[in-house]
Amino acid sequence: MSDYQTIRYERLGHIGTLTLARPAKRNAQNPLMWRELAALGAELTPDESLRCLVVTGEGPAFSAGIDLVEGLGGMLAEFAEQPPDEHRAEAGAAAAGTFSWIPYLGCSSVAAVRGHAYGAGLQLALACDFRIFAEGAKVGLLETRYGLLPDMGATVRLPRIIGEGRARELILLGDSVDAEQALRIGLANRVVGDEDLDAAAASLAARLAAQPPLAIRGARRAIEAAWHSTPEEGFRLAVEEQLRCLRSDDFKEARQAMNEGRTPQWRGR
Repeated sequence: MSDYQTIRYERLGHIGTLTLARPAKRNAQNPLMWRELAALGAELTPDESLRCLVVTGEGPAFSAGIDLVEGLGGMLAEFAEQPPDEHRAEAGAAAAGTFSWIPYLGCSSVAAVRGHAYGAGLQLALACDFRIFAEGAKVGLLETRYGLLPDMGATVRLPRIIGEGRARELILLGDSVDAEQALRIGLANRVVGDEDLDAAAASLAARLAAQPPLAIRGARRAIEAAWHSTPEEGFRLAVEEQLRCLRSDDFKEARQAMNEGRTPQWRGR
């Protein structure tokens, strides 16, 4: 993997861990972090040996969102003052899609959230399949406080996760919620003690990594298709992915393991 300045990526077996590494800034996101996240995504997306990605933040916070100094007072202000043209529209779309690669990985992902995740920080967590919160964590989409809106995936993903009514409250009012509220509305999959967060994320990642890779990849593609395609197209994709599983060595291994009374050894092919 490449050397990064604002993030770290570590791999242990089939599980990768992405750590936001600007603890002095509460892991606030700046243009360099966005470029490094996009570069990591380009490396990980074709990696079929990766079976789970854990996303976390170094220090007491997951991510404070956009760096206010480099963002509101710098990059975004400069961007707003320039006349619109096609190239700037493409640049804006690229920034908005900084971590849009996470849902399209061939594996599941887990966000381990402690401290707080505001704005772009929460939008990063929303890009993951699962979110585990530490007790006391607070999250929110605060963009409207600055005359902006969350444009890095929240308007698409949050209504799918917690329903449109609740999503409108968080997006339009700029409300924040604590971990227990997040659990009640379905934003958090589980809440654990702060000291247990890393272990809980590792345990869930291990369970996910132990699942049959082809089946997980196909199921995640089918779930995504259900939101972006017609029902007929979604059904068709699910069937195509199922046929791929039925023809796979993993399915043969599953039948053989069942006959022999042992746990299957998945190879992802």
